[in-house]
Amino acid sequence: MQLKYGAQTTQQRDDPTVKAFRCDRFGQFIHWGLYALPAGVWRGETYDFAAEFLPKSANIADADWQALAADFTIDRFDASQWARTAKAMGARYVTVTAKHHDGFCLWPSEFSDTTVAVTPHGRDLLGEIVAAYEAEGLAVHLYYSVLDWHHPDWRYRIESADDAASFARYLTFAQNQLRELATRYPTVRGFWFDGTWDESVKANGWWTFEVERMLKELIPGVLVNSRLRADEHGARHRDSNGDLMGDFFSGYERRLPDPWDRSTADHDWEACMTIPQNSWGYHASAAVAATCKQPVELIEQLAHAVSLSGNLLLNFGPMGDGALPRFEIEIAEQIGAWMRVNGEAIHGCGMASGWDYPGWGYYTQNAETGATYAIVTRMPVSGAIKPQAPAGTGIRSVRTLATGEEVEFTRLDEQTVSIPVPRDAPVPVVFVFDVEREKADVPTREVNPDVA
Repeated sequence: MQLKYGAQTTQQRDDPTVKAFRCDRFGQFIHWGLYALPAGVWRGETYDFAAEFLPKSANIADADWQALAADFTIDRFDASQWARTAKAMGARYVTVTAKHHDGFCLWPSEFSDTTVAVTPHGRDLLGEIVAAYEAEGLAVHLYYSVLDWHHPDWRYRIESADDAASFARYLTFAQNQLRELATRYPTVRGFWFDGTWDESVKANGWWTFEVERMLKELIPGVLVNSRLRADEHGARHRDSNGDLMGDFFSGYERRLPDPWDRSTADHDWEACMTIPQNSWGYHASAAVAATCKQPVELIEQLAHAVSLSGNLLLNFGPMGDGALPRFEIEIAEQIGAWMRVNGEAIHGCGMASGWDYPGWGYYTQNAETGATYAIVTRMPVSGAIKPQAPAGTGIRSVRTLATGEEVEFTRLDEQTVSIPVPRDAPVPVVFVFDVEREKADVPTREVNPDVA
């Protein structure tokens, strides 16, 4: 089927920007805005759903919600501290919410009346965040919600001529803001879109096509995720022919593909993950806090993503005063401690060609050196893992990544070995395999047993 607004190519990008994104593998997501102030609580009642959806959960009038800007004093905000925390955790890039669904902008947009310009401090918070992360050597991506509860011209669906006229004005507004962002922050590496699932957006695939084209003209090589795009038939992420729109697939939210699904390597992709079960913005509820994932779970999810040639974007929700919650700092520190020892198995790695999913963990492989890593996340009852090398290869030696020490193993056959995993090993434990290809068989003349 010929499409005007579908995928413009079926080939993966392989330019330096995409290669850097692919090499990074681990990013930090930042959800921060007015929703960090009530933190899931409105007029004494706690709403355990996502903090950033509080305006809808508590049915808050827009005027009451926008009045929160007067309390957005950010007394403890330190963008450099955020950036150092991300870097020490092992993240290589950040995606930050420039504008979420409530319409509030972290930059002083000339096109909106709800921005940092109306807060007591009046500072360009987005600009400070971009500068701080880039100073630490981390790339910056900007999150932009097309959905906007505050804007009078937003429509969920187009049901009349008036709706069509209103939404046309809204699309002009959103495009103006995106042009403003790309012009104001020309060093950012990517744009991450959200809030594009409504019928109104899906009916305007031409606009999503035009926005991607515009951003790539303003910032050559910039990355755009698949959530932005729709084709003329309303297909999202992938067009009506099944081809990926945008530069990487971003449909995995708080979930990962099946660990044996090797089709994921056909395109670049990224999964985004919360630390609590279902809140992206900071939530003060003890019930929500009780759902927080442990650092070892998040490390396993990172290994899972990389083993399928994907990136993991781990979310943080700073508090209303601008400080990172203590539990997030502690989680970042523990992940960082593991990454400082084992990051070699994450950064620059992807799917290990020919190594089937083993069940006890994940294989990753460095794209340049070919080094193969086994990341053990679930201890077999036997106390040993039994990796099987790809056909035509064998495992020559094994060492632990943490110490570099050789590990003794038992050879079970030409491809398979049994490696004991110390019971006191910090999990996930990473083994590095020295793999050699078997020598080609030399044909021999058949021996006639009667003559012999």
